[in-house]
Amino acid sequence: MRLSYFTRIILFVSILVGCKDQPTNEDLNDSCKQSLEVRYAKGFCLIEKDQYRFLRLIDPISGQTSQELVLVPKGIDPPVGISSEDIIQVPIETLVATSTTHIPALELINQGQALIGFPNLDYISSEATRARIEAGQISELGQNEALNIEVLLTLKPDLLMTFSIDKTQKGLEKVKDAGIPVLYNGDWTEEHPLGRAEWIKVFGALFDKKTRADSIFNQIEQNYINLRLLAQTATKTPAVISGALYKDVWYAPKGDSWAAQFLKDANSTYLWQDTKGVGSLQWNIEEILQYTNTAEVWIGPGQFTSYDQMSESSSTYTKFKPFKDQRIYTFSNTKGATGGLLYYELASMHPDWVLSDLIHILHPGLLPQDYKPKFFNSLSP
Repeated sequence: MRLSYFTRIILFVSILVGCKDQPTNEDLNDSCKQSLEVRYAKGFCLIEKDQYRFLRLIDPISGQTSQELVLVPKGIDPPVGISSEDIIQVPIETLVATSTTHIPALELINQGQALIGFPNLDYISSEATRARIEAGQISELGQNEALNIEVLLTLKPDLLMTFSIDKTQKGLEKVKDAGIPVLYNGDWTEEHPLGRAEWIKVFGALFDKKTRADSIFNQIEQNYINLRLLAQTATKTPAVISGALYKDVWYAPKGDSWAAQFLKDANSTYLWQDTKGVGSLQWNIEEILQYTNTAEVWIGPGQFTSYDQMSESSSTYTKFKPFKDQRIYTFSNTKGATGGLLYYELASMHPDWVLSDLIHILHPGLLPQDYKPKFFNSLSP
């Protein structure tokens, strides 16, 4: 995914069928709460009603609905009174995506061939998708902040899937005016790692692959739970810090974020686990220096890949115990063929892989001796 952790809701629309009354927002809210399909994600819910499936996307901060879409099976008339831009004919066959986190979900439900456009193709690491890029089957769309709308319109995808933070992006109204639905994917805002992975169910609904999507998520969930239970058998609970400086301000995940949840489930004590919110906390240098001797392990030092880089960037880093003990671990050294970070592409759909890496780091010996990390490795010298 292009956004770092410093940065980076479902729908329901009322329908009128025959002589039935149009459901109220209260009815829909109740339906969302009663839906058993979504167990961890807070950014969406799926509701079955009559011949349609409703997708409600929810703003995790306000808890309010941010987008409502109705998924209409092909060959079925859409519900009366619904704006055409809120209707998606399913199963879709083609889409333009804007985050590498969307690609693993497509490939897991065997729909990788549906991707026909993407901004900055070099960020993509998937070997299968790179083969399609080399074959000219996926078009370059420029930069995420300024999509090449003209190229996108010529592709005529069944759907544009973009970040929920891109709602004000220039040109999206042109896309909607051309009859191309836009779905604002908010997987990056989830609090729980399994909540991020559960967005595969949205892809399952779009491609009519519900059974496969559910099966894949259930396996990911079980793997994650088993690993979490394994971590609880460890006799130590290491103290952990995260983050790095940017212009003399230290940024790190807040205590309610999915990144903090990973550390909790790995049976460690994240020093800032009691802070509220899902974004990034901010410390000035004077505040952060109180923690120099507190943490044993440092997970995720920003984009740094070596100790030399860190010391050259700021002498503040060298004061920390994990720096002195060389117990700093990063995912920034694990890259695809064209330089894309595998963590940004794969971690959201494979939280069990992330948790196993953290257990390997924090509790040596719990995993098999020949375990090879998927993302996190020691910093280079």
